[in-house]
Amino acid sequence: MANTCLQFTGFVMSFLGWIGLIIATATNEWVVTCKYNMNTCKKMDELEAKGLWADCVISTALYHCITLTQILELPAYIQTSRALMVTASILGLPAVALVLMSMSCINLGSEPESAKNKRSVLGGTIILLTAFCGVVSTVWFPIGAHHERGLMSFGFSLYSGWVGTALCLLGGCMITCCSVDTPATYTDNNRFYYSKQGPTHSGPASTNHAKSAHV
Repeated sequence: MANTCLQFTGFVMSFLGWIGLIIATATNEWVVTCKYNMNTCKKMDELEAKGLWADCVISTALYHCITLTQILELPAYIQTSRALMVTASILGLPAVALVLMSMSCINLGSEPESAKNKRSVLGGTIILLTAFCGVVSTVWFPIGAHHERGLMSFGFSLYSGWVGTALCLLGGCMITCCSVDTPATYTDNNRFYYSKQGPTHSGPASTNHAKSAHV
């Protein structure tokens, strides 16, 4: 029962973490950059938001984004973060499906419990791989943006990626640890049953006793 609760908790955490990674991948406010200090940029309305797919200009009356279409000319940290976040978003779907189909309340025919455990371990491993992709992307991107333009603050997309990565990491660990096969245990009733079914020698002994009494 405890393993079932932990597995369900890990599934919920992993699902929410996967949603957080999708939100981070789809939005463009990863970091806020500025050539000057924050106060000067706010007065001059020169705040810029940088994401995986576009560079945006943020001001009181304008929110304009320029799509980053020249893939070969982009810095390495943007290309790598793009690939890893897209990979994490794609891997999350089969991972969540595998864990969901390995729940104790779902039965696929008459499959043994060991098959469910193997499927759950596979799903948890893929979730951990998803979390690894999120860790590399959400750490490398702000470092690269800071060296390129000067980082001023983090955007909500990056926070979403951090939260999603943490939830996937914790959920994947819980699912993997709770999906270990437990050895079969024998109760006292089983031992009593097998002892009663053991061979008895009452028949030959009684026959010999009868022969000696006849003589």
